[in-house]
Amino acid sequence: MNLSYSEAYQAFRAEVRAFLTANWTDADRASDPAPDPVKASLGSVVRADPRASEFRRQAIAAGYLYRQVPRRYGGAEQPADTLKATIITEEFKRAKAPAEILGQGPSMLVPTLLAHGTEEQRERFVEPTLLGQIRWCQGYSEPGAGSDLASLRASGVLDGDHWLVNGQKTWTSNAAEAKWMFALIRTEPGAPKHDGITYMLIDMKTPGIEVRPLRQLNGAAHFSEVFFTDVRVPRTSIVGERGRGWSVSRSTLKAERALIGNAGFARQIFDGTLALAQLTEVRGRKAIEDAVIRDRLTDLESRLLAAELNGYRLLTTNARGEDPGIFSLVAKLHTSTLFYDIARLAMDISSDRGLLAPGEPTAPFSGMLFEPYMTYYALAIGGGAPNIQRNVIGERGLGLPRDARL
Repeated sequence: MNLSYSEAYQAFRAEVRAFLTANWTDADRASDPAPDPVKASLGSVVRADPRASEFRRQAIAAGYLYRQVPRRYGGAEQPADTLKATIITEEFKRAKAPAEILGQGPSMLVPTLLAHGTEEQRERFVEPTLLGQIRWCQGYSEPGAGSDLASLRASGVLDGDHWLVNGQKTWTSNAAEAKWMFALIRTEPGAPKHDGITYMLIDMKTPGIEVRPLRQLNGAAHFSEVFFTDVRVPRTSIVGERGRGWSVSRSTLKAERALIGNAGFARQIFDGTLALAQLTEVRGRKAIEDAVIRDRLTDLESRLLAAELNGYRLLTTNARGEDPGIFSLVAKLHTSTLFYDIARLAMDISSDRGLLAPGEPTAPFSGMLFEPYMTYYALAIGGGAPNIQRNVIGERGLGLPRDARL
């Protein structure tokens, strides 16, 4: 495997560095809060203050951010080049500069609108979403429709120029702060299970919407239940064709799984856990000297290296314009479970002290271990639970026989 870049790409890297040196200064870095890898891995990092928005506009104009989005919708409209995109990501990270927002809107909805939305929807929503001015939440899961998403029951009935929406969504990330929701609503109740579902854009301030935060064990309320009671949604707010929302949702889910499957976050967590093992005493000696802990660290780093190498495989495939197929599905399954196993080792090393809250004088890593531990357990479920992912990989990727179904 050759991981070096050609002279042309090295010149492009120098060009990106020069832009960052001129436009994102030490003063900007000093005022920018340190990124939270937990929130970043959930796709909830949104820095949309005036300075960050100004910088993003400069970077878009220079062709460095949102390269796949046409200029008329606020993007850079650059030719597809996976290696250039990788260099941009590396250099923006090195300079600690605001990169593309990782929220559900820019990372998941925008590609869906570009593929399936109307011209009016693209012009109205894409640019404000890219700049963080419109925040979105995802209305997919329901109490009886999680991994089996096609069982959803929230209904929409056409009433003149509006859809009358009733039902419930749950585990909705950022619902309390979001201005809009992209949701799957059943509009053809007599159609087969995967048919009759429509993809809708819903203004969260519409009368009849109630958001109830779900309190988590760590005290946070990242998720909410959302209830719809005779909510009137304009007829023109559907994306794609009526009753064809299941095929539209494939674009969104593909983007979500790519977002969750980023191995870069796992490397940050592993490096922190390794440092914890080097600093923490267990039974009178450093944790790193314990044979069991060393064995677990070795196993985790082996899995991490496999995830990183699979990332290079995907990079090569994309650079050649080929379909990565099953390997893109493997990334989400492998990496999201790896997140949790690394966080679990960190908690085991810290023992009961890992439960201490931020601010406690003896709390390891300033009390920041418990939240990742609980969050990454949930992350393995988000975007499709591991057993569902294995079925998809086995049945659709490897051509194995389907499980028996009732």
